[in-house]
Amino acid sequence: MKRIYLDYAATTPVDPEVLQTMLPYFTEKFGNANSMHGFGQEGGVAVDAARRKIADLLRVKPTEIYFTSGGTEADNWALKGAARAYRNKGARVIVSGVEHAALLGSAKQLEDEGFDVVYLQPDGDGIIRPETLEKALDKPTSIVSVMLVNNEIGTIQPIRELAEIAHKHGALFHTDAVQAVGAIPVDIHELNVDLLSFSGHKFYGPKGIGVLYVKSGVKPDRLIAGGHQERTRRGGTTNVPAVVGLAAALEKALNNLDKNARHIAAMRDRFVEAVERRIPHVIYNGDRIRRTPANANFSFEYVEGESILMRLDLEGIACSSGSACSSGSLDPSHVLLAIGLPEEKAHGSIRFTFGKDTTQEDVDYTVEKLVAIIENLRAMSPLFAEIKGGQKYV
Repeated sequence: MKRIYLDYAATTPVDPEVLQTMLPYFTEKFGNANSMHGFGQEGGVAVDAARRKIADLLRVKPTEIYFTSGGTEADNWALKGAARAYRNKGARVIVSGVEHAALLGSAKQLEDEGFDVVYLQPDGDGIIRPETLEKALDKPTSIVSVMLVNNEIGTIQPIRELAEIAHKHGALFHTDAVQAVGAIPVDIHELNVDLLSFSGHKFYGPKGIGVLYVKSGVKPDRLIAGGHQERTRRGGTTNVPAVVGLAAALEKALNNLDKNARHIAAMRDRFVEAVERRIPHVIYNGDRIRRTPANANFSFEYVEGESILMRLDLEGIACSSGSACSSGSLDPSHVLLAIGLPEEKAHGSIRFTFGKDTTQEDVDYTVEKLVAIIENLRAMSPLFAEIKGGQKYV
């Protein structure tokens, strides 16, 4: 059976060159990077070099780079750490209503601690408008968090404008850039954010490693206690192979950013054009222009997304009915509901995300199978038969 992977927003395969840079730190250079002996110092030197490389690639200071176990931890640390540390600035926290579960879960915990949490609602394309944030900042606020690229519909947010408004009102600003770093240009200075999180496995690096950028002078509370790692800010034995791999993957992703983005956008556009031309009653979710090159999120009316997903999987095609972290839920996507999609249409949504190794043949094969699957599922749908007046699907 042909196997096609179109779920690159969930994770990516480790690049073979990246893997080669990691391998020595699993075996002969296995020392704990925080140990004082020679074995440990080998790991410590590698971690320091990786931190400097990442900082240079992002044009920030090495002391502003903190390693975490991934994007989820980085998001948790940014929101909860900043809100607790700067509660004297205001007991209000503002997040967008279309954030990843890592942010929304953190916001709920802060609510339980007595914080006033405000959820910004997007427009129909998933964009948080600056005026929406301005209205929400009518009380002292410790931190605002809006993701740079939405993980479900690919919408790119106006982060620079939003951060400027937050700073005008004395609030810190964090952005979840997990779906952005390595996929689109990310200039931390241009964005003018105080905290930014990203994860290695989204750009062909290893899983289990992420970064929280913390602007000099900003001091969020510790999230994980228990050690003196990461300049005493984050306890836990440093994952040396993953740190080395993340730095190598980021360097390669940024060096090939334009080439990869052009290819991925071409594959995505080929897919979108064919789907809209060949399948009626579809909704392309998210902004068509302010959008990451990899993402195509469609709602197929009169059918269930889970049924489409399972049929595609049987054909060897991997995609997602939502974000990977919530795809086990039967609830409709909170992102699609937030942009105004009715619940029954949100249930019929599939996220296709493309990568640097996606081919035209992959796209064309997927479209052919998708057309047949939608036709078959709609033929069994009483609602679709009623809408078509009993006519067979064409």
